[in-house]
Amino acid sequence: MVDPVKAVVILSGGLDSVTVLYWAQAQGYDVFALTFLYGQKAELEIKRAKEFTAKLGFTHKIIDLSALKEIYIGVTSLVDRNLDVTSEFTAPIIVPFRNGIFMSVAVAYADSIGAERIFYGAQGGDVANYPDCRREFYKAFEKAAQLGTEKTIEIDAPFGNVTKSTIISKAVELGVPLERTWSCYNQGPIHCGICESCLNRRRGFADAGVIDPTQYSG
Repeated sequence: MVDPVKAVVILSGGLDSVTVLYWAQAQGYDVFALTFLYGQKAELEIKRAKEFTAKLGFTHKIIDLSALKEIYIGVTSLVDRNLDVTSEFTAPIIVPFRNGIFMSVAVAYADSIGAERIFYGAQGGDVANYPDCRREFYKAFEKAAQLGTEKTIEIDAPFGNVTKSTIISKAVELGVPLERTWSCYNQGPIHCGICESCLNRRRGFADAGVIDPTQYSG
């Protein structure tokens, strides 16, 4: 009997990455989840990530990179509490090179446990605005990972070329409890309903024709 392939899933607790988590399980991977505390306002996403990995019985590590807020203050509204999160895409929504930082840690983790795959939740709607969600970026990073480890580690975004609505439809198919996923850029206790991420979430459900189970304050 062949042992299942080990895979590291970068998990934020958001709709996209949680769907990747369930997808990886359905594909038969031996899943190891990584979640990052990087000084973000929305720390509730950490709690939600823990809920999902506990429910599925996966190994889950939470990596404290909160010192990163020292370089993100004044730069991104996802970290700086003096910057307002907007309802439209603006430059302060970008957390510079966040996925690159997360992938670096994921590569080190994958190498240490003998994992052959790394998956993260970039999706097609992200690629226009977020350079570290683009295929050319993560495949270049894959090459660097292979050179740096001399291992055949592969990096992929399983939903990197589809829309949010398609991911929602897939999540329903996989049995993801979507009401427990956290998309809001603010802390909560419920989704604000008006930040750029909440609006993307709402549009995704509407476009998918799926009833949105999310509680919004606005």
